[in-house]
Amino acid sequence: MNLKNTRTIILNSGDPEAKRQEILDYFHATYDIDEKLYETLRYDETFYLRPDRLRHPLIFYFGHTATFFINKLTIGRVIDRRINSAYESMFAVGVDEMSWDDLDERHYNWPTRRQVKEYRDQVRELMDGLIRTLPLTLPITWDSPWWGIMMGIEHERIHLETSSVLIRQLPIDQVQQLPFWDICNQTGEPPANELVTVPKGRVVLGKSREHALYGWDNEFGTHEADVADFKASRYLVSNREFLEFVEAGCYRDRQWWTEEGWNWREFKQADHPLFWIKDGDSWRLRTMAAEIPLPWNWPVEVNYLEAKAFCNWKTAQTGQQIRLPSEDEWNRLRDLCEIPDQPWWSTAPGNINLEQWCSSCPVDIFKTGDFFDVLGNVWQWTETPIYPFPGFEIHPWYDDFSTPTFDGKHNLIKGGSWISTGNEATRDSRYAFRRHFFQHAGFRYVESSVPVTIHDDRYESDVLAAQYCDAHYGPEHFGVPNFAVACADICMAAMAGRKKGHALDLGCAVGRASFELAKGGFERVTGLDFSTRFFRLAAHMQEEGHLRYLLPEEGEIVSFHQIELKELGLDRVRGQVDFSQADACNLPEKFTGYDLVLAANLIDRLYSPRAFLSTIHGRMNPGGLLVITSPYTWLEEFTKKEEWMGGYREAGEPVWTLDGLKEALAPHFRMLGEPRDVPFVIRETRRKFQHTIAELTVWELR
Repeated sequence: MNLKNTRTIILNSGDPEAKRQEILDYFHATYDIDEKLYETLRYDETFYLRPDRLRHPLIFYFGHTATFFINKLTIGRVIDRRINSAYESMFAVGVDEMSWDDLDERHYNWPTRRQVKEYRDQVRELMDGLIRTLPLTLPITWDSPWWGIMMGIEHERIHLETSSVLIRQLPIDQVQQLPFWDICNQTGEPPANELVTVPKGRVVLGKSREHALYGWDNEFGTHEADVADFKASRYLVSNREFLEFVEAGCYRDRQWWTEEGWNWREFKQADHPLFWIKDGDSWRLRTMAAEIPLPWNWPVEVNYLEAKAFCNWKTAQTGQQIRLPSEDEWNRLRDLCEIPDQPWWSTAPGNINLEQWCSSCPVDIFKTGDFFDVLGNVWQWTETPIYPFPGFEIHPWYDDFSTPTFDGKHNLIKGGSWISTGNEATRDSRYAFRRHFFQHAGFRYVESSVPVTIHDDRYESDVLAAQYCDAHYGPEHFGVPNFAVACADICMAAMAGRKKGHALDLGCAVGRASFELAKGGFERVTGLDFSTRFFRLAAHMQEEGHLRYLLPEEGEIVSFHQIELKELGLDRVRGQVDFSQADACNLPEKFTGYDLVLAANLIDRLYSPRAFLSTIHGRMNPGGLLVITSPYTWLEEFTKKEEWMGGYREAGEPVWTLDGLKEALAPHFRMLGEPRDVPFVIRETRRKFQHTIAELTVWELR
């Protein structure tokens, strides 16, 4: 397979065995390109440098794309064995600069480059065998185990691009330019930019579940919009065009910047684009692995904040209303140019998919319709913060792909860059980054007096997450006490006379019990949950002190709610609580040293409760308490039957979960007191509630 021209896979047609081979080739090509990328790092030591202080060193990303296959296919129960549980924990979380990321290097004992490469080889061998033998029927849909395989492949292709940006930020003496990554040698002066009319029209976005291609969750659903006439720049903004902004001193002129943009500029003390290098009276450009004289006819590469400041300045210079396009406007322009979608194009319609160069190129080479570089060269920033389309659903194997970005702080980029391959190069792709983030991204501007619609609904509308917000922080129902508070109170009573140093709230959901444990006297509380849809809300509550959510009342009628820590008497303990994402069956090494572990309604939702129960003692201090609650609703949807702790018959006799717990915990724990019932209520609508009774047991570490 030509590594410089690979296409994402059509999943709804073809011969199954031919499709199997196609996916196998696609997997190996993806793996090969990724490893070729890391060959540009000159020394083993280079893997441990941090190009960006808010990102991990490159060794993390080298391991991350391989562990992703194992972690996701384990969650999906496609495979039932791990290769290296320590790596699959270490390299699992911390990819993006989210507020809950823990980038303290003291918590990481990175393996060597060779060790990670050996691990990658093992993953490759496992995946090769899986792809060759897993039963395959077409179409491959959202619910198919093959969807998980495609998820891993397309995920690795995303990191091919994001890691190349990090490599671009390493010191030049730490990287090497290799033939596979040859850059464009065409330079010169760009044509003058000009505005071209884009006539009004209707834009229809969003995929159905029957779509032929793999897609990330945010691509599904339906969105339609009528787009008014606007004008768009014929070319991407070139380095030459942007130089006017730089030479006018605009980086030091507050009037052109948004408040967020100026704060970033002051923090970074930026005076020019990141990849520009001042060289006496001239300029140079840092590509991924080389420094070259700045090509004035290549597109400028900036973050959203810089692009926005340029547009504000351009408005003042021209008297026209200049801004970045919205997502709808960008798609209207693309549709107008009638560009076929990848993988159905015969040749890439731009500097994209690695089919041309491994760098940017002049802005006036690839023309479609009246515009140049509609696709490829560099990504194009838009004014639109990413949001879910109506009908959006979270994929259960990867619930943190999109949901953390639905915060109004991540703007969509469109069109792809020279290294955008696979899903990234398709029409429906929707990728968004924080506005100060650097990607291989630039912009084209539009002229329009139509205000941009910002879909900024900050009320949590995910049904399950909203239900848990209400259960944790909302009013009592039918006189049943708040479950999280009740569990915390029982924990504090059991801890009477014991050291209250560090508590772990494992399966913390949206965090109420963590705050209550801190209020009860613990010096420090860590809340962990596997689900990003939950812990991002817990983290928001800890950072902002409030949450907003909507609940269904009847049919399409909803009610809006706001809850605040201050009103619950919990605001003063915010600084004692931390939230993070983790897998209870495979906890990272840093989570240890606890005097109390609360596992509330957790064990019957784990894929391997036996692994959790057999290892949790190693995370606890001598004499520490383990508190377990569960309604014991075992379902094969979550837990293979052989992993159930109870709820089945053996030799004709019933096996109860309490007996299974006693047996599993006996080597390290003794049960204190008798089990007790703790009821809880989940509100579904104003007239429908779930009333459940969990059993709570307390265990002391011997």
